[in-house]
Amino acid sequence: MSTMTREEIEQGLQENRFAPGGTARNAHAEVLAAAAEASGDSELFRDALDNLINSYLYSSESTKMLVPFARLLQEYDKDPGAFSKGDAHSLFWQFKWVATAISESPEIPLESATGWLDEMERRYRIAGYSERPVRESELWFADVIGDDERAERAYARWQAADRDDMSDCHACELNGQGHYAMLRGDDARALEVWQPVLAGDKTCAEEPHRVLATALLPLLRLGRFEEARAQHLRGYRMARGKESLLPSVGKHIEFCALTGNEPRGLEILAEHAAHVAPLANLDDRLSFHGGVLVLLRRLKDLGHGHLPAVPYEGVPRTVAELYEVLRADALDIARRFDARNGTTRVSERFLARIGGAPLVDVLPLGVRSAALPQPERAAAPVAAPVPAPAADGAALAELVRRARAARDLGHPGSDGLWAEVAARVGTADAVDPLVRVDVADHRALAAARAGAGDAAALVTAVRDGYRALGREERAALSELRLASVAAQSGAAPGEIRELLAVALRAAEALEADEPLRGRRIALAELSAIRLESYLRSLEATDAHDHGHGHGQERAHGELAAELTAFVASYAQSLPDLVAEAEEMLGRIALSEGDPERAVPLLAAAAARAIAAGRPWQAVDPLVLRAGVLMSLGRPEEAEEAARSGLAHAGELTDAEQQAVVRLTLADILLERADAAEAAELALTAAHWFDQAGLTADGGAQARLLLARAYAHQHRNADAAEVLRSTLPDLLEHGEQQALAVREFLGDLLRELGEPREAAEQYLLAAELVKGWEDPRPQAGLAQSAADQLSEARLTPEAVAAYERALELHRLSGDAPVAEVRVLRSLAWLAIREEVSATGVARARTLMAEAAGILETPQGDAPESPELRSELAQTWHQLAQVLDRWVSVHVQEDDDEDEDEESGPAEALGDAELTALRLEEVLLWDRAAGVYADLGGDHLAERFQCLNNAAWTERELGRPEAGAARLSALIEELRTWPEGSVPEWILPRAERTVAHLTD
Repeated sequence: MSTMTREEIEQGLQENRFAPGGTARNAHAEVLAAAAEASGDSELFRDALDNLINSYLYSSESTKMLVPFARLLQEYDKDPGAFSKGDAHSLFWQFKWVATAISESPEIPLESATGWLDEMERRYRIAGYSERPVRESELWFADVIGDDERAERAYARWQAADRDDMSDCHACELNGQGHYAMLRGDDARALEVWQPVLAGDKTCAEEPHRVLATALLPLLRLGRFEEARAQHLRGYRMARGKESLLPSVGKHIEFCALTGNEPRGLEILAEHAAHVAPLANLDDRLSFHGGVLVLLRRLKDLGHGHLPAVPYEGVPRTVAELYEVLRADALDIARRFDARNGTTRVSERFLARIGGAPLVDVLPLGVRSAALPQPERAAAPVAAPVPAPAADGAALAELVRRARAARDLGHPGSDGLWAEVAARVGTADAVDPLVRVDVADHRALAAARAGAGDAAALVTAVRDGYRALGREERAALSELRLASVAAQSGAAPGEIRELLAVALRAAEALEADEPLRGRRIALAELSAIRLESYLRSLEATDAHDHGHGHGQERAHGELAAELTAFVASYAQSLPDLVAEAEEMLGRIALSEGDPERAVPLLAAAAARAIAAGRPWQAVDPLVLRAGVLMSLGRPEEAEEAARSGLAHAGELTDAEQQAVVRLTLADILLERADAAEAAELALTAAHWFDQAGLTADGGAQARLLLARAYAHQHRNADAAEVLRSTLPDLLEHGEQQALAVREFLGDLLRELGEPREAAEQYLLAAELVKGWEDPRPQAGLAQSAADQLSEARLTPEAVAAYERALELHRLSGDAPVAEVRVLRSLAWLAIREEVSATGVARARTLMAEAAGILETPQGDAPESPELRSELAQTWHQLAQVLDRWVSVHVQEDDDEDEDEESGPAEALGDAELTALRLEEVLLWDRAAGVYADLGGDHLAERFQCLNNAAWTERELGRPEAGAARLSALIEELRTWPEGSVPEWILPRAERTVAHLTD
């Protein structure tokens, strides 16, 4: 093995400090520490030990820090003077981590653990630090060993002790205080303590990540479901993939298991499959695997124990198998802790956790998750069959009465009632034959709706059954269903017409005093109208009607005339059937491009359904009317219609209908800037679409709207999580939507400070429009990607993206401002890595090119204020570039005074520096003049230019000239109307004048 040089070790340490936490980083840190020790360089060895301790901390191997810390402490005891003030502070700070690591290591005897805590207290006292961190460490040690009295004393002394620079940050302390309250059963107090962290007022490297996870169950227990949902979306995003936060990941998995979101929990588990292994930190292992076990137990209880989970130690495992192996391992760890601590606390807490019951049946999260398969149902034991409910007397009779009443009314709950009747009847002999035919009728209807191949045979059997019992009014309805089944199965038009004629004759043949005779005839007529329209269109297509447009108009006209006649005939007697006809008329009007005619027809259809005592029938026309009204620019009426639809949807049993009405209202509300209610409705709509098996279709659209609603509320993390989860579905819904979604996600990631990921989305969106004739969309996306690549400090990639954007903007020929901004960005990138003569020359050229675009007349239009502002900004930024060049040489001159060997390779003389400063002043003056012409909206930029010019005048030895500039501005601004000048400008200008004239 080759020996590493000091330079290689130092370079390795620098890289390792910024590497992602995990075992790979730890392994590299171990190699560097061994190399540093072998070098014999004590200072380098101390740096390597410090780096190794920090590496272990942010991983699942944090308990390994004990050995390097003990070595570093030995180095300190040998020669405290070799430690700088910062090094010594770091060492004492790490003592707190070690105290935690000791309590999390059951192999360390209790006496040794207590000794380490005493040693920490002694050293802190000698060093003059507050006892506050010591008492916090003592609190958690006392808690884990079950000494509650000592824990209470430690907590009180922790809170009473002074804070100093050895105290944990406020966010971490609040985490601990809230956690202690939660352990004592006071969820409300815990959440109150955590509030500054949850709100983002107190943060650090691992907060609010940890608090967001720990707060989930307290929020659920207090019924604060919306907050719990939001904290899960936000918190898991922060914890995902971070080794040191695996306990938090486990809490998110547990949350999913206890809120009816087991599929989401499985997805999170799959994302962390590599960590479902024996972790070095046993406490983290117990915590992470505890959350996993809650999920696995729930899946087992729901009948999914046979499903594949994730491998464990390289062996594939089912849910049940993984549960058994993790449970046994975790209980063994808990017992080791208890054996060391002399209590049963760890085991008791762990068993209580993994046995937790769901805290809510289903809490929709908004994110897409694959549905679980139907669980395998175990067969009932032969020796002890589960008896069906008795099919006797009054109870069954009442159930049948309700089922028939719901059927005759067309109530959505009819199917459920007949299913219950069927279950109650079973195979009992003593059942009314009519009830048996009714049950068969329900089954036949379900088969017809599903397009089953045996639907016609089932309906025919039902028809014959009713006739045998003398129930001709029911048999006539079956005749009509046979026509519908034939049409659904693609029968020939002649056959369908014959079946319709048979159905109408059967209705007309009913006795004159039969109450349902008129209804059966009307229903047959309406069905004939509907099916005849379908048959005419089918025949026109088969005949290759070349006048398709005229043929369609003719067909619509015939259908509308027939429906209008139907409405006139039955308006007074059968309002529910007339409502169907009017809804069809409204849809015809829409297909003919006449929304204004459709609006009153749809309103009439809904009103008739409600008047007929069938409010559920009003939902579809109301939802359709709401959409039409929005397209007509009548949002108030649209909202009213959609709300009415939602109000009447209460008895609907169809999941898709429930979803559509909510999504429609959510869309309207979002357009009307009511994002909070829109989000709630879109969330529920997504849930209903999932229930309907339409996750990839309506569910994707609902989640897109949910993400938009969250973004309107500045809940960008929630929006990004929802959008990411459904992105594959949305990308399948056409190029335009894929483009919009990619750009939307890029915008969200940009706002979240994730530039690399944002750039990826913008670039993928740009690929979608690559072949478009109009280059502007691709240019804008390339520029957005370049901005984010620059933000991520991926300079070569940013330059390439900017150059592509510039090329596309020039192709469009109508985006001077965009061109100029790209050129300025390229100018700054030219000096990002190094401010050199070559880079400054390149930046000058690009800035000059930008100014040239702005100084060139743009067609016949008058001079644009926007272009004038951009010109001033270009001069301003060029002056800043020159100032950077000057500053580099001034700094190098200062460095040369200390070390004559380090003089600049491209040193500028005094005359050149003076010329650059004079040019800066000239550019700032020119920019300030343009800003002055543009008025008060650009006062801040004007002041900045004059202020920069003033300080540069001072560098030129002319402070009075700089003061004069600002004094003139001050006098001018004092004449401006009250309130038109920002409060900060005059005081700052006056202070600068005072400095310059001092």
